[in-house]
Amino acid sequence: MARPEQWRHHTAQAYRGSMTTSQAGQPHESHHEHTGLSEQNQLNPLFARAGEATDFPLNTLPSGESLPETAYQIVHDEAMLDGNSRLNLATFVGTWMDPQADKIYAESADKNMIDKDEYPQTAAIEARCWKMLAGLWNAPDQAKAVGTSTIGSSEACMLGGLALKRRWQHARKAEGKSVEKPNLVLSSAVQVCWEKFCNYWDVEPRFVPISDEHRVLDGFELEKYVDENTIGVVAIMGVTYTGMYEPVAAIAEALDRIQAETGLDIPIHVDGASGAMIAPFLQPDLAWDFRVERVASISTSAHKYGLVYPGLGWVVWRSVDALPKDLVFDVTYLGGHMPTFALNFSRPGAQVLLQYFLFLRLGWDGYYRVQKACQDVAVYLAGEIAAMDAFTLWNDGTDIPVFAWQLTPGHTDKWNLYHLSERLRLKGWLIPAYPMPDDLSDLVVQRIVVRNGLSRNLAESLVVDIREAADYLDALEAPMPTEGQVSSFTH
Repeated sequence: MARPEQWRHHTAQAYRGSMTTSQAGQPHESHHEHTGLSEQNQLNPLFARAGEATDFPLNTLPSGESLPETAYQIVHDEAMLDGNSRLNLATFVGTWMDPQADKIYAESADKNMIDKDEYPQTAAIEARCWKMLAGLWNAPDQAKAVGTSTIGSSEACMLGGLALKRRWQHARKAEGKSVEKPNLVLSSAVQVCWEKFCNYWDVEPRFVPISDEHRVLDGFELEKYVDENTIGVVAIMGVTYTGMYEPVAAIAEALDRIQAETGLDIPIHVDGASGAMIAPFLQPDLAWDFRVERVASISTSAHKYGLVYPGLGWVVWRSVDALPKDLVFDVTYLGGHMPTFALNFSRPGAQVLLQYFLFLRLGWDGYYRVQKACQDVAVYLAGEIAAMDAFTLWNDGTDIPVFAWQLTPGHTDKWNLYHLSERLRLKGWLIPAYPMPDDLSDLVVQRIVVRNGLSRNLAESLVVDIREAADYLDALEAPMPTEGQVSSFTH
């Protein structure tokens, strides 16, 4: 049941941060880097000081110093070429916070999250945050839950996976059974961090392929993928490809039936990178969290719909029993003792303070209003795109504020969604086109991620631009070239 080599190759290339993938599957550097042709970074003479260098090498350490104002101007000018983040509808990552949050960020940039002895209040605030999340996710006893902050949800997922593996190992050893060949069951549409987890920690990934009939992992034929070596099942609240929820309760019911027939007691980790900060507010009656007894742990990305700047994730376990004690280290550091369960050691504490700021700033009502506004825009956009003959929706943005569409079969043989993506980029919009995962890899979709900051007015402008681009492409008398097209799938 291992994933085919073709898919492993696709994911290894398609998700690599600074690389993109050509139609032939060959990685190459992004077309959108602005590094010029020379090996020098030239400074405008207006910004130079007397006796100061105006040429700086790009890839070697400069031989001399420069004034901070000079270095700032160079970095500022280069970063300006990254584009307009508000028009980037490819990324899930938040790009705006209140000015007061910017001030907290600047004031706390030097705080080291690992040094809880020197920064005890930041450590206390971290604990407050994950306890708030435990309550938000309906932990049966908030006082017995345990959690931690991480560098994004990828680390949070890996910690959740490690806990599943270690619990399985302990149970197998207690029964005198082998701990070789553990496996993890996942949808073929999982984020690449899970493939990394399985690779790094020697766990066999068992990918359940999605299809047009089963567009997410929903428990269908789950018995074909689990066995006594299954450490857990991953359920995604907001599939990266399309934004759809995987039905956690239905997956748990399938595992209940399997346990009744085989005795296998298999836990669930919920990858709530996006949905864990949407569902509590927009779908409060949906059973996806610790209300489902099989859910052992939940992870989320604070820098997605948690609305914090990049660099923060959270993972919470139902109770201390779900997190094996031998995974938690007691570390002596700078004069103090502290427990730690992390893949990283030193890391910024500022984002934790930003999360606490937002919890205070927004509260439940504020998060509801922000997330509802995003969903309203997503539903509007999905409806407008569905009304265009050229497109057929894959989903409608009513789970997380994300949706995807495909080119209507038979609509045209002159252009594809890669061409549409390129046309929209001319107007500044970044809207990726990419192939779906295994068993649907011939299907290309486009996806829009609606984040805080994409207003209804901007969305209306986008609809006009999409319609104009589609009309332009439909009017072509000959097919567009397809050589060198790039899959711009972005997390």
